[in-house]
Amino acid sequence: MIGNKFALTNMALFRSLLLIIFIVAVSSCQTNAQLSPNYYSSTCPQALSIVKAEVAAAIKNETRIGASLLRLHFHDCFVNGCDGSVLLDDNSTFIGEKTAVPNNNSARGFNVVDNIKARLEKACPGVVSCADILAIAARDSVVRLGGPSWKVRLGRRDSTSASRSAANTSIPPPTSNLSALISSFSAQGLSIKNLVALSGSHTIGLARCTSFRSHIYNDSNIDPSFANSLRRICPRSGNDSVLAPLDRQTPTCFDNLYYKNLLDKKGLLHSDQEIFNGSSLTDGLVKKYAADTSLLFKEFAKSMIKMGNIKPLTGNAGEIRINCRKAN
Repeated sequence: MIGNKFALTNMALFRSLLLIIFIVAVSSCQTNAQLSPNYYSSTCPQALSIVKAEVAAAIKNETRIGASLLRLHFHDCFVNGCDGSVLLDDNSTFIGEKTAVPNNNSARGFNVVDNIKARLEKACPGVVSCADILAIAARDSVVRLGGPSWKVRLGRRDSTSASRSAANTSIPPPTSNLSALISSFSAQGLSIKNLVALSGSHTIGLARCTSFRSHIYNDSNIDPSFANSLRRICPRSGNDSVLAPLDRQTPTCFDNLYYKNLLDKKGLLHSDQEIFNGSSLTDGLVKKYAADTSLLFKEFAKSMIKMGNIKPLTGNAGEIRINCRKAN
């Protein structure tokens, strides 16, 4: 009798243990699969087409906005994860990220996000997050400008606060050296390969004189004629907001000329040229991407998916903001 009771007790313990293991396994799977390309397939099936149409219209109106939307996603994800915090205006409880050094007078595309959000709220009220809008718009911008596509993983929720101080410390400035760039990306779980591939986003867009002034006047790893041409529009003082293309040949076309320019010491920013400046860690990757556009596109897409998965808010965390500029 005692033996039977002992056997039954062991069996019950065994079953309980199996149940615990099963629950942990399921929980683990859910954690790893929280973001999904099909997240809105039933709750807002027109979400992707709405974002695509609005991005296309915005780029048709101003080609540069594609680069600006891509940059917004990057600047969002590097500050406490991909949570839409970069879109929040200042309020009585916090100073947001829009006036942080990396964003002040340079972050753009907020009106485009507002337009997208307004259409989505009309189609599917309270369903699609602002953080997901940034992720989709970044992909659609790249595709529209001739770059690669990828399946954007969705299901992020929005933060209810933002931090200017975190933006100032987390987003690598254009004056960063290679060591600082590697550390900054590593802090986000991104590898050196991710760093070099994602730097390819600078094949589109423009930068202000304040961002490249120190490079053209103080650095030696820059082509002299290239530096002189930039000094004519960007003096040692003044003209801070004058713009120059990050890729001097095709700033509105997503291609691999950014890397070819680095080989010729014609990177616009100090941080650009740092990834091809005699380092065995990055020089080889720059050469590969300069020689093989398809390889670049493949690695860029993979790196964008990985970046988009930086500390997303899911489950009951955060909220779905009705207005991307303020918490509900």
